[in-house]
Amino acid sequence: MNRDAMIAQARQLLEDLGMDSERSNERSAITLLALARLDDTMSWSDASGEMYTTRQLMDWMRDKLGQNYAANTRETIRRFTLHQFIAGGIVQENADRPDRPINSPKWNYRLVPDLVTVIRAVGSEGYRNALEAFLEGVNTWKEQQEELREMNKVPVILPGGVELTLSAGGQNILIKSMVEEFCPRFAPGGSVLYIDDTDHTHRTEQEKLMNSVGISMPERGKAPDLIVWMEDRKWLFLMEACSTHGPIDVIRKRELLDLFAEKQGEIIFVSCFPDRAVMRQYLKDLAWETEAWCASDPDHMIHLDGERFLGPYKQRQ
Repeated sequence: MNRDAMIAQARQLLEDLGMDSERSNERSAITLLALARLDDTMSWSDASGEMYTTRQLMDWMRDKLGQNYAANTRETIRRFTLHQFIAGGIVQENADRPDRPINSPKWNYRLVPDLVTVIRAVGSEGYRNALEAFLEGVNTWKEQQEELREMNKVPVILPGGVELTLSAGGQNILIKSMVEEFCPRFAPGGSVLYIDDTDHTHRTEQEKLMNSVGISMPERGKAPDLIVWMEDRKWLFLMEACSTHGPIDVIRKRELLDLFAEKQGEIIFVSCFPDRAVMRQYLKDLAWETEAWCASDPDHMIHLDGERFLGPYKQRQ
């Protein structure tokens, strides 16, 4: 078997073992082959499971697999391949002495013994059964990452009590406050039509909601962070979360008016901030006849000019 074909099979094996794309790339595949002590002159049935230091693994990669990694790559292999192999249940460290000091030059790694059986079966009729038997009870790296993503998701209670979760990160903590704190105070009874979640999980459902009130869904990346519709007053709230990017300035206001042309005369623009310290950075940019709201002071709102405190304006031609 040639080197490239063996690496390709090793990458597929890592995917089958529940590793993510970073841990099933070429570097990780070569690391797996070094752990199994395999090169392109051997077959999968020759795999072994002895203990090797990182230096010994890199020597095998160089001498037997033709991959001469620089010395400073050793830490990359430890931190971004071996550590995840351990967490994903396919590699053990210091099987001979678990209490070995962390700075010991004898720190070593080996394949989990049951995995060697799977590796020896690659390409054979018994591979799939061996793989399934090994994976029983193993919490794979992908499964752990998915669990972490679920734990980090931001729960949001919509008006009416419906709960959904937003992906972690970005501006979703502020968006949560906009839904749960702003809406009951300033858009009571309003329907949340759209939330700009970073993974757009809810986009199809939101598009249906927007169509139901006569609004076209803007193309991805152009919609505001939150859209709320108050049916009784015929008010459409277009709201931007401004914790890391800008508020509704003159240019953004005009863009939103063009995007929601069918609702001109019913639109309320709101720039939302986590606190007044962040808001002060953007005050000079806020467009007239818009609103500003801070999650840290949820009962209050700043009104920028106009003949009324809160409500839509007929736009000047």
